[in-house]
Amino acid sequence: MSSAKLLLVDDDYQVLEAMADWLREQGYELDTARNCREAFSACERNSYDLALVDVRLGNDDGFDFLKESLRRWPATQVLMMTGYGTGDMAVEAIRAGAFDFLTKPLIDEELLMALERAMTQRKVLSENSQLKAELDKHYGMGNIVGHDPRMLRVYEMIESVADTRATVLVTGESGTGKSMIARAIHRRSGRAKGPFVEVACGALPENLLESELFGHVAGAFTGATGDKTGKFLQADGGTIFLDEIGTASPAMQVKLLRVLQELAFEAVGGSKTHKVDVRVILATNEDLAKNVAAGSFRQDLYYRINVINIELPALRERSSDVPMLAERFLQETLEDVSRDVRGFSDDAMACLRGYAWPGNVRELQNVVERAVLLGKGELIEVADLPMELRTSSHSRGSATFAIGQSLKEALEGPERQIILQVLESNGWNRNATADTLGINRTTLYKKMKRLGLEDGAVTY
Repeated sequence: MSSAKLLLVDDDYQVLEAMADWLREQGYELDTARNCREAFSACERNSYDLALVDVRLGNDDGFDFLKESLRRWPATQVLMMTGYGTGDMAVEAIRAGAFDFLTKPLIDEELLMALERAMTQRKVLSENSQLKAELDKHYGMGNIVGHDPRMLRVYEMIESVADTRATVLVTGESGTGKSMIARAIHRRSGRAKGPFVEVACGALPENLLESELFGHVAGAFTGATGDKTGKFLQADGGTIFLDEIGTASPAMQVKLLRVLQELAFEAVGGSKTHKVDVRVILATNEDLAKNVAAGSFRQDLYYRINVINIELPALRERSSDVPMLAERFLQETLEDVSRDVRGFSDDAMACLRGYAWPGNVRELQNVVERAVLLGKGELIEVADLPMELRTSSHSRGSATFAIGQSLKEALEGPERQIILQVLESNGWNRNATADTLGINRTTLYKKMKRLGLEDGAVTY
């Protein structure tokens, strides 16, 4: 018995009614139509899993319904049927987008099998769509949070370079979300349906990294009992993300330069050259320009990978995004645990905003998850946060008065923090900031210069 909803379209009234009665007996919820106009009207009123449509509908053509259905109701699987079919007509129907082409008189078992196959494919397509939506949720732009001007520039760069073949170098401190940026670029590119392969280069010694990237043949080294497919070959048709590229040895840098230039390589111990079609994204938390000057990173490789550079700001440089990120991580955590938590207390949020976040976004996510799991109330309080957040000297919001320090010097820290937070909340618009603080613009400019906040050049 089936619970699918089906639209049956045939201009022969007796055939239509007989088939409808039989299909209802098989468990299908079913509507009927005798021409394209009635069929279109039915589809506008209801959603159908399947449509079983005769090719000849009096003055109408079943192919017209197929074309319109694909355009307006793509979730409906269309099966065509006819008593006058030819092999060419069947090929035409399948190419036009029909799931199947059946010839009358229809055999009961054959019809049921065709309908069941169509429902199975529809279920698979639906699951694929849901999976894609989940991937977009976790790895697409929607999961990259922030309204800070520096993050807005990152979003613009992702949009600009996503659908190109250009090599991208993502830089930033550990925990800033470089892997997420790489996945977002992949998801928004024409390669989104292809594989995304990530390799943590710093986690493997050189000999194992070479095998990991390029594969090996049996007998290439001790323990190589069989052939292994490398990550570059696995990523063919998609994107490969090489994290911690700054840790690559000089010998590995030479091999990477060749792959990036020619998209060709040989497996370890092998002689066959493999050609691949991959988009390469790399990431590092090191200053590669300094490494080039020091001689530890090849200059030609640096120029080759630094085609497009996306630099991620540290979280301490965009503290105005902390509340938004904290709320996102709170909601994500609550999806996995059964806790009644409504949000953060004002003091807890102030504590989060005042912390320097040496571990960046990753550290903030861990702190929020810990607070949800260990907290007892409806609000996350300061007491639910780790001790280092409450007492750390890294907290930008804390004010301490040292012996020998003047009152004016002691007050500069809190004053600078207040002005910085208002500047960030107003997108560094000085006029709006002055209005918010209740001071004139000249006074604001003088304070910004004295506190080292001019031209957005902020250090912490």
